Amino acid sequence: MSDATHRLGAERYVNLATYRRDGREVRTPVWVAEDSGRLYVFTEARSGKVKRIRATKRISLAPCDVRGGLRGDFVAGQGRVVSDADETRRGYAALRRKYGWQMRMADLFSTLSGRIRGRALLALDLED
Repeated sequence: MSDATHRLGAERYVNLATYRRDGREVRTPVWVAEDSGRLYVFTEARSGKVKRIRATKRISLAPCDVRGGLRGDFVAGQGRVVSDADETRRGYAALRRKYGWQMRMADLFSTLSGRIRGRALLALDLED
């Protein structure tokens, strides 16, 4: 596992930068968890993040506060939408281990509202 993956995986929030086809950056603060040298983020499947990652795969991550205020430098990488069921289970398990009751509450409210079926899990691999 790279030092950047370990360091950013330990952060409470990271700023995920995804890129439009024309190269413009879009930043979003997200929860992130590490498992087996890879970082995982969950989001709405129809979100712009998912569309941009499918189109370009290019991402950057930086430590941030809950509002997205940067607390460090960006590290470049590649992202993809997870489609494998085993990897999906591992990614969500990592998020639940890290965020505990907060992630379980997010799961509960997503289940009750029916939005859990509309989630996507993103796998992020950083460059060293």
